[in-house]
Amino acid sequence: MKHTKSTPSLVCPATEKHVKKYLHQEVFLVEESGEDYRNLTLPYISSQSFSVQWVHNILEKKAEADRIVFEDPDPDTGFVLFQVGSKLQDLYLIAIVHRRDVKSLRDLTSEHLPLLTNIRSKGEDAIQRQYGIPPRKLCMYLHYQPSYYHLHVHFTSLEFDAPGCRVERAHLLSDVIQNLQADSSYYRNCSLAFPLRADDGLLLRFKEAGKL
Repeated sequence: MKHTKSTPSLVCPATEKHVKKYLHQEVFLVEESGEDYRNLTLPYISSQSFSVQWVHNILEKKAEADRIVFEDPDPDTGFVLFQVGSKLQDLYLIAIVHRRDVKSLRDLTSEHLPLLTNIRSKGEDAIQRQYGIPPRKLCMYLHYQPSYYHLHVHFTSLEFDAPGCRVERAHLLSDVIQNLQADSSYYRNCSLAFPLRADDGLLLRFKEAGKL
């Protein structure tokens, strides 16, 4: 639970990485090229035991099944829409894909456009039916770096100042789709900036490589 002067933010389920994210620490902005991702970030991710079993438990309805408001079971383009915040003023849902071979924005190519457009279309429809909020009042985005390495898309009310919605971390779903339509390898090769906290092991990798 993160408390601010206004409204508290709830993160559920919360991993150790989520908890650390809300403890005050010095933050650095890293600019990662496609080559940096392949040489520094991907090896670091692969060397760590970042468990996403809790995500698999949600997909398999072994946990938090009461929070799932919609599901498309298709193994390639399907997802579950998982409720985080339910009040209209702080509406927050996450679309978690059924595919388990896509870790983050960096893995996306034009092959994944049917998945992304399906999430946008059916996610919008489900939210409008469930909460009466039209698409023009929604913000849909992906984080990079993500808090966990299983592709997911955030849906929030435009009225909600959601954690991680700032420009240095959030990438609008509509922009991601357009970039991949123009260039299938866009996210494999482009430079992406993101914040890292002082205690993040990935930050040390970038420092050791002389990138900071």
